[in-house]
Amino acid sequence: MRFGFQHSYATLPGRFYAGVEPTPVAHPQLVVLNTPLAEDLGLEPQLIAPAAAAALSGNQLPEDARPIAMAYAGHQFGVFVPQLGDGRAILLGELEGHDEVLRDLQLKGAGPTPFSRNGDGRAALGPMLREYLVSEAMHALGVPTTRSLAVVTTGEQVFRDRAALAGAVLTRVAASHVRVGTFQYFAARGDQDAVRELLGYVIARHYPGAAEGGQSALQVLREVTQRQVALVVDWMLLGFIHGVMNTDNMAISGETIDYGPCAFMDEYDPRTVFSSIDHNGRYAYANQAVIAQWNLARFAETLLFLIDPDPERAVALATEVIAPFIEQFDHRFLAGMRRKIGLSSASAGDAELVKRLLDAMQRAHADFTLTFRGLTLAAQGGGEESRLRELFAGSTEFDDWLRDWRGRLASDPQSVAERRARMRAVNPAFIPRNHRVQAALDAADRGDYAPFRKLYGILQRPYDDQPGVDEYGRPPRPSERVLQTFCGT
Repeated sequence: MRFGFQHSYATLPGRFYAGVEPTPVAHPQLVVLNTPLAEDLGLEPQLIAPAAAAALSGNQLPEDARPIAMAYAGHQFGVFVPQLGDGRAILLGELEGHDEVLRDLQLKGAGPTPFSRNGDGRAALGPMLREYLVSEAMHALGVPTTRSLAVVTTGEQVFRDRAALAGAVLTRVAASHVRVGTFQYFAARGDQDAVRELLGYVIARHYPGAAEGGQSALQVLREVTQRQVALVVDWMLLGFIHGVMNTDNMAISGETIDYGPCAFMDEYDPRTVFSSIDHNGRYAYANQAVIAQWNLARFAETLLFLIDPDPERAVALATEVIAPFIEQFDHRFLAGMRRKIGLSSASAGDAELVKRLLDAMQRAHADFTLTFRGLTLAAQGGGEESRLRELFAGSTEFDDWLRDWRGRLASDPQSVAERRARMRAVNPAFIPRNHRVQAALDAADRGDYAPFRKLYGILQRPYDDQPGVDEYGRPPRPSERVLQTFCGT
C-alpha cells in the first residue's frame, strides 16, 4: 500500500535526522481511526482501515514511507540540553491534503531511535489516547494544533514507575515538527550552514512571504512571534495549561504540540499547575505568555547572524520584534475577553471590568468554563443570573460586577441575538475536563473503550448544547478531582 508520501524534510542533509525503522510489535490492533482527518489528508479510510493496525504500528509500513527521527535540542525547564531529538517518534513522510497543505505523519511510541537517551522508545495506551482526545478537542475548539489520526495497541507492555501498562502507538499529524529546539540543535554546534538551510526550509514550507525582501530571518521571527501571541491567547481564553512549554515543544508553525501534562482549569486560579514535574510553577497558567516570550528570545538567538552581520544591530532588531510580546498579548487577550463577556465595542473601562471578573472568580473558586457559559446564557435574559450566583456562592463582589456588566452591555451596539451567537461561539459548554479524561483512560486500560468514544463524540461539538449529557459539562466533585498530570515517558 502507498500513502502518497512526500519527503521534503528527508531531502535535507543527513545531520538533520537519523534514518530508523520502527520496531515491530507483537499484536497490533486498531483502537480508533480519525476518518474525517484521513479524508482531509487524501487517504481513503475504507482502504487504509484494514491495514491500519499493521501500517500505523510500524509493523508493515506503506511502501513509500521513508522513516526518520528528527534531531533537535531544547531548554527543558530553563536548562539547555544540547541533544534531545525524536526518542520515541518516527516521521514516515508528508502528505498533501485536499487543502494543498503539506503535513507530517509521525508514529509516536514506535520504538527506540538514536535519540532515545536510554529510553525504550515506547508509549503507554493512556497517554496516547489522551493526546488523541485532547488534540482533537483543541481542533474542535478552533485552536491551532497537531492532530491525531489513529491509536493502535501493540499487544505488549511498557513499564512506567514500576507499573506494567498496555503499549500503544499514536499517529500524529502536524504542519511540521520543526521546533525552536531544532534551530537550537544546530546553533549550539556552531553549524551556521545548517541553521541557514533550516530557515530556508521553514520559509518554503510555512512563511513563503518572508522570502521577499532582504530581511527574511527577521521576518520569520516576526511571523513566528505573532503566531505564538495568538496561540497562547487562544489557550488562556479557554483555561488551557500546556504544562511543559520547553523550547523543544514550541512549534515554528504556531501549532500546539505535545499533549503530555496538559489540562484545562476547573476552578479559576492563575497559579494553577497540573504537571507532576513542574515543581516551581514555571509553566503555570499565568506564566504562559512570559514563557512564550522567553522561548522566542532563544529562537532569536539562533538567527542573529542571519538577521544582521553586526551582532549589536542584530540584537537590537530582534529585540524590537520580541520586546512588545506582552503588550501584544495583553491587547489580544483583552479583545478575546471582550468577546467572551459579550462586547463588540471597546471602552476605556473594559480592562478593569475583565480584571474584576477574574478576581471575583479566583476568590470564589468559580469554575472557569461554567462562568463564561453562564454569562452567555445570562446575556440572553431570563433567570440565568441565579445559576451564575450559585457559582460565586452569594459573592457581593460578583453581584456588583453583574450590575456593572449589565450597564456596559447596554452601551454596546449589538442586538441580543447577535450577542448570543457571538458569545456561544467563544464560550464552550464542554471541554476535556481532567476527571472525565482520566475516567475514559482508566476504562480503556480495562479494555472498555465506550467511555472514550462517548467523551470524544461530545468534545467534537464543544460549543453546542447537547441534551442528555449535561454531566460532562460539570466540574468534578471533590472526590473526582485530578490535580496532577504526567508526560507518560
